Amino acid sequence: MSDKIVDTDLGRQPPPVRVVMLDGHSLSIREVELIAIEGWRVELSEDALKRVGQAHRLIHELAAEGIPIYGLNRGVGLNKDIEITADMYEAFNRNLIYSHSAAVEPAASEQEVRAVLVARLNSLLKGCTGVQPAIVMMYRDLLNAGIHPIMPLRGSIGAGDISVLSHIGLTMIGEGNVICEGQNVAAKTALQAAGMEPVKLGPKDALAIVSSNALSSGIGALTAAAALRLLDTADAVFALSLEALQGCASPMDEALFAVRPFEGAAESAANVRDALRGGRLVQMDQSDKIQDPLSFRSACHVHGAARDALAYASKQLLLQLNGSDDNPCVLIDERRVVPSSNFDVTSWTVAFEMVAIALSHVSKISCYRSLKLGTSSFTGLGRFLAPNPGTIAFGTLQKTYTSLDAEIRLLSNPVSADYFSLAGEIEDHANNTPLVIRKTADIIDRLSYIIGMEALHAAQAIDLRGSQAGLGQGSSAVYEQIRSVVPVLTVDRPLTPDIGAVYELIRRGIRIEGGVLDE
Repeated sequence: MSDKIVDTDLGRQPPPVRVVMLDGHSLSIREVELIAIEGWRVELSEDALKRVGQAHRLIHELAAEGIPIYGLNRGVGLNKDIEITADMYEAFNRNLIYSHSAAVEPAASEQEVRAVLVARLNSLLKGCTGVQPAIVMMYRDLLNAGIHPIMPLRGSIGAGDISVLSHIGLTMIGEGNVICEGQNVAAKTALQAAGMEPVKLGPKDALAIVSSNALSSGIGALTAAAALRLLDTADAVFALSLEALQGCASPMDEALFAVRPFEGAAESAANVRDALRGGRLVQMDQSDKIQDPLSFRSACHVHGAARDALAYASKQLLLQLNGSDDNPCVLIDERRVVPSSNFDVTSWTVAFEMVAIALSHVSKISCYRSLKLGTSSFTGLGRFLAPNPGTIAFGTLQKTYTSLDAEIRLLSNPVSADYFSLAGEIEDHANNTPLVIRKTADIIDRLSYIIGMEALHAAQAIDLRGSQAGLGQGSSAVYEQIRSVVPVLTVDRPLTPDIGAVYELIRRGIRIEGGVLDE
C-alpha cells in the first residue's frame, strides 16, 4: 500500500483516522476505492496546493495583459468569440453552472459521487486549471464532511462530462440537494451544518468544475477494481469446478506458460495451482484422461485475456486520473495558457470496450462449465446434480445463467463510436465514455451471478462425490465459504435465495493466495 496512505491508531477511541494524501500525480485505483467505498479522508500535499495557487495567479496576470483565455475572459463552446468582462465574471460562471446542469436520473450512489469528487480533485492538483484554491478545498471538504451532491448519471457524451459534473457545482454554490448522513437535504443546509460556506465563483472556476472526465474516470476506477476482484474470484471458483469434475490439471502446468508467456493467463493459472495445492486432484493418475472440454482446459487463457485487457485499461486510466484534461491547459513554468483537446479519452475508452468484450468470454465459458457440471456423461453424477432420481435440482437454473449471459453479450457491443456533431458543429467527436463504463459495470454485476451459479454447481458436485476432504487447501476454503451462505441441496427448494446469497459472496470477492482463501 502506498506511503501516501496514513492509518493513525493511538490505541484509544475514536477509531483510527484513515487518510489518503493527494498530490496530483500518484493516485491509485485502490486509493479511489478507499476514499469512495471505505470513507477514508483526503488531505492535499503542500506542493500541489502551491501549484494550484501559482496557476490561479498566472491566468489573472495573462488576462490582465489582454490575452484571450477560453472560459475566463471569453465564452465557451460556440460562444468562444464572446468577450467576458470583469464585471460579468460571477454571473457568467453561475450561469455556466446553471445551463450545464442538464443530466437525468438515475442519480449516482454516494460511493460513485465520492469517486468522481476524488478523481476531479486529484486532476486539479496538477496545477493546469487556474481555478481559485477555494474550489480545490471545497472538493476536499465535501469528501471529508460526507456531503454528496445528488448527481444524475445520464447526459454526458464523454467529451468532458459537463452536463453531469455541473450538479457538483450547484452544491458548491449552495444550491440543489445533497445526501448527507443518509438524508436528502438542501445543499445550503448541509454546508452550514458542516461549518462550510458556499463558494463565490470567479473567472474560469465554473469551467474547471464542469469540464473534465471525472464522472467516467472516477466510476471507471471503481469498475476496474470490481473487475479485478471478479477475475480473482472466477479463478477460485474454476479451481473448485475442476475438482468437482475431477478434471485434468495439466493445462495449468507452469512450464506451459513459460513457452507462451501471456501474463494474464499465467497469473490465472498460478491462482488455480495455488488453490489445488495439497489436494487429491493434482496427485491423481490422469494419464487416461487426456483432455477436458475447452471450458475447463482453456479457462485460465480466457480469464487471462480479461486480465490482460483490464491491465491495459487500468494503465490508461491511471494516466487519466493523474493527468490534466483541462481546456485550456495552464503551463506554469512556460507562463502559457494553451487550448487543448486533453479532454479526449478515446485511448482508455476503447480499452474498456475491450474489457467488456473479454468479460463476455469469461461469462460464456463459465456458463459452459456449469452446463458440463450438470451433465452426467461428464461428471458421472446425477442429472443436473440431483441427489436422487426424484429431485430436479439445477435443471431450470440453466435458463437463468444463460439468460444473463445473453444480457452480457448485448452489453459487450461497443458504443464508443456512436456520437453526433454538436454545439453548432464544432464538437464533432465524442466517445460515450460514461455509457462504456456503465455497461462494463453492468456486465460485472451479471457475471457475478453467473460465477455464483457456477459455484453452486461446483459445491453441489463436491458434496455428491463426498470429496470435501480431498480438496486443495485453497479450494477447500472456497467450498467452505460457499457452504457458509448456501447449504447443500438435498431436496428441491426455491433457488432464488441461494442465487442471491452466493451472488453477494462473489461480489465481495474471493481470492486464493498461496493456497489460502483471502476474502
